[in-house]
Amino acid sequence: MESKFIKVRCKKCKNEQIIFQKASTVVKCLVCEEILATPKGGKAEIKATVLEILE
Repeated sequence: MESKFIKVRCKKCKNEQIIFQKASTVVKCLVCEEILATPKGGKAEIKATVLEILE
């Protein structure tokens, strides 16, 4: 199973950020510190808007 990086947009401040699809820690927005993703064993639960999956 291949892991990828994804580009997401924070729902609170609209900041765009690249995160790892299988994040093992909580990922927060670098601008407003809103939680963008939480670990769920395998793939992270993405709480932000996914803009694209990067190859």
